[in-house]
Amino acid sequence: MKKGEQMKQQQSSTTLEVTIMDLSERRFLEGPHGRTIGFAQSARVFVEMFRGFRALHFVGPCVTFFGSARFPEDNPYYGLARSAGFALAKAGFTVVTGGGPGIMEAANRGAKEAGGETVGCGIKLPHEQAPNPYLDTWMEFNYFFVRKVMLVKYSFGFIVLPGGFGTFDEVFETATLIQTGKIRDFPVVLMGSEFWLPILEFLRVSMVGEGAIDKTDLDRIIVTDDPEWAAEVVRHAAFSKFGVRYAQRVRRRWWLLEKKG
Repeated sequence: MKKGEQMKQQQSSTTLEVTIMDLSERRFLEGPHGRTIGFAQSARVFVEMFRGFRALHFVGPCVTFFGSARFPEDNPYYGLARSAGFALAKAGFTVVTGGGPGIMEAANRGAKEAGGETVGCGIKLPHEQAPNPYLDTWMEFNYFFVRKVMLVKYSFGFIVLPGGFGTFDEVFETATLIQTGKIRDFPVVLMGSEFWLPILEFLRVSMVGEGAIDKTDLDRIIVTDDPEWAAEVVRHAAFSKFGVRYAQRVRRRWWLLEKKG
């Protein structure tokens, strides 16, 4: 077979795989199906959860970064995320991101430059985003909600830089979990203060003003452009408020499918 024909065949195979995956995810949210399909979907969710729990059980105290995948290296927010990732790694945290480019790459990159550990929790999409090259541990998920559980479950703080719909979804879901007591009162730190000013004004004037949220809900959100201060806020909460301690790594058990890396 000629090289050109091989490339076309590979591209066709990749396109088919993505299309099948896309149809499967759409079908999941299309309402009720037969019992067999429902059981198969439930099993698939369970497997994703189990794989995530086993892989991330060993990563140590974490901080999660949220932010846009679209910012290039010369964007000021990329530099801010890189500096914050460096500071959090120096403070002893594993830096967790969605594992893609932009802000996620910057935070992982800064952490690696500080000698820290990094984790990426990616999502399978029709237009694939390759994992960034600064990851020690990489997990890829089919379901957004499973991925978001992993991004929240193991972290003692959340650093949020400018982003789009995905970033807003993540930060407001995290804030809701804290507000409702589903997770403890871990710090949510907004960086890139100029970007957030209109949002904070809306929260203060409209949401607090109309009684949709309490002022104490807004007081939980910290705004700073100082990476060192962001790291100190998270470190203080984790180590002083919640009693996190450095400890010897837990041994992996092969019979629980706990693989290295």
